[in-house]
Amino acid sequence: MKVTKLALAIIGGCAISMSASAGGKVDKSVSNMTGADATMLSNTCAGCHGTDGASSGPAIPSLGGMSALYITDMMNGYKSGDIKSTIMGRIAPGYSEDEIDAMANYFAGTEQHRTPQAFDKAKAAKGMKLHDKYCEKCHSESGTLAEDDSGILAGQPTPYLHYSMEDFANGDRSMPKKMKKKVKKLNKKEGSAGMEAILNYYASQK
Repeated sequence: MKVTKLALAIIGGCAISMSASAGGKVDKSVSNMTGADATMLSNTCAGCHGTDGASSGPAIPSLGGMSALYITDMMNGYKSGDIKSTIMGRIAPGYSEDEIDAMANYFAGTEQHRTPQAFDKAKAAKGMKLHDKYCEKCHSESGTLAEDDSGILAGQPTPYLHYSMEDFANGDRSMPKKMKKKVKKLNKKEGSAGMEAILNYYASQK
């Protein structure tokens, strides 16, 4: 797992160079940004997250259609160090508050993207029931509703969701109290097979 994350960090170096201006810092003189400004800033994310946030990477989330609040919170978490990340922890500090808001609103206005990927039909069927029991309250409409401000889970790359859950378990990312309670109940009742089924359900959504 560590090797995989290191490889992703090396690949992600292109995003760092794309997001920085001369001198290694993003130009923070941008004010009252126009739609063109927001588009330009958001294009710096395309190297990893794909055009308009439609990721084609196996472990990189699609940003398209996510709520602006969720993206802003995540970027600020990376920027402050509250969320540990080899790549984003180096990229996010280069952006100003206005730039982060502009990018968040840009991606919120783009279409959701579902990653074509393999999944186990039997596990997905079970995962749908487990999602309804443990996850639906915060991730409404099968994890497709941006307005929950909890991130879009449906159709996200399965490796990315696996890594995210590992980050929560390792303490690299703080788990909300409600989520922590639900995950604990899920693990006690279903074991690791329960989360695996739920992830297969998200992978099944095209």
